[in-house]
Amino acid sequence: MITGKLADFITATHHEKLPKKAIYQAKLCFLDFLGVTLRGSKTRSSMAINNIINESSESTVIGHKKANALDSALANGIAAHCLDLDDGHRFAQMHPGACVIPAALATCEAYNKNGKEFINSIIAGYEVAISLGILVNPEHRNKGFHSTGTCGTFGAAAAACYALNLDKTDTMNALGLAGTQASGLLESDHSGSMGKHLHAGKAAQSGVLSALLAKEGFSGASSIIDGKEGFISAMVNGDIKDKKLEIGSFHIQDIYFKKYPICRHLHSTIDAALGILNKNSIKKENIQKILVKTYKIAANHDNYNPKTEEAIRQSLPVSLAIAVKNGNLSLDNLKTDDEIAKISSKIVTECDENLDGLYPYKRSSKVIIQTEDCSYSECVDLPKGEPENQFTKNELKDKFIELNSNVSHNILEIVDDLESYNMKELMIILNKEFKRSSSI
Repeated sequence: MITGKLADFITATHHEKLPKKAIYQAKLCFLDFLGVTLRGSKTRSSMAINNIINESSESTVIGHKKANALDSALANGIAAHCLDLDDGHRFAQMHPGACVIPAALATCEAYNKNGKEFINSIIAGYEVAISLGILVNPEHRNKGFHSTGTCGTFGAAAAACYALNLDKTDTMNALGLAGTQASGLLESDHSGSMGKHLHAGKAAQSGVLSALLAKEGFSGASSIIDGKEGFISAMVNGDIKDKKLEIGSFHIQDIYFKKYPICRHLHSTIDAALGILNKNSIKKENIQKILVKTYKIAANHDNYNPKTEEAIRQSLPVSLAIAVKNGNLSLDNLKTDDEIAKISSKIVTECDENLDGLYPYKRSSKVIIQTEDCSYSECVDLPKGEPENQFTKNELKDKFIELNSNVSHNILEIVDDLESYNMKELMIILNKEFKRSSSI
């Protein structure tokens, strides 16, 4: 029974037994989460959710007020995911941080946990979410499910269970309740709606709710994952008989961080194109054609006329055109105009069978820029931020500062010493700095 294996891992998690690399990575994930979520708290979707939740004294809604643990997890999950800058895992095909960390933060702050317990909650949550994502994908994604919303709910529940110190029976109940709430359809993502943001927020909130209910004796189906009418049967076609659950490998060590505020499947293309432009003196007006050869999932992101910012994030030709025009791709230039439309009209995307055969081990993209006089090409197999091409801690700190230029750099040092803090005290320190920076 899969819930039993997951519960065994969660309840057996002890800080002293965790790999040092996993602990270090959890701190980096929290640092990245803080920077992305603080900036994300200023967006339309974050403002919308904060307009309808009530203030409370339990848990921090980053960049805003405090709320109860459930609403805090919901709001922070939305803020963490809405910029498309949050961490991910390419084999699990999901974004664990936007689901797990809001759940861990909400419960650890509300229940007066220390920094070590917070780190443990994060690691337990990432492991459960990613292990399930690896088990059920790509079949799960191919049926139209967004693993961030589905597998992320289990991960959020795991984090909250650890923070609440639930025993194995209660943890299994919580996972059962999480499974029956797991949801998220890719139609929301690829149509360019804010529903994508809600997937992470609801996963975080549902995970906390599951743990709180289990703490009160509320039962959940222990067979929710591999039962006859469970998660795998209903949402994966049950077509994974030869695959086994990989729990206990500390998959948090293999997550990626993001450089560009767009869908991860587009990053290799942007890296390749900017590589060409940075090495050659190419005038935009001389570009006749840009050919992108990539794997199928990336090539399918071929919306040439996105109507919303969310849709731009899912558009390979338009996001590439923005990068070509500006020599970069950031939150500040993620918009269209006549020049962007002109450049994108010169872009042709196609699925390359050879590159598609490398997926998911590689996310390759070959970009060919043709001018009147010459043809330039570059291929990127794994974009910046993957574990094989990872960001350094200093690069993540630079990302934080770029997103939140007014925030004191002292915050970045606090994360390094996370174990020595009580989470309530830590959030008091961080909230004071967030409020100070917002008034500058």
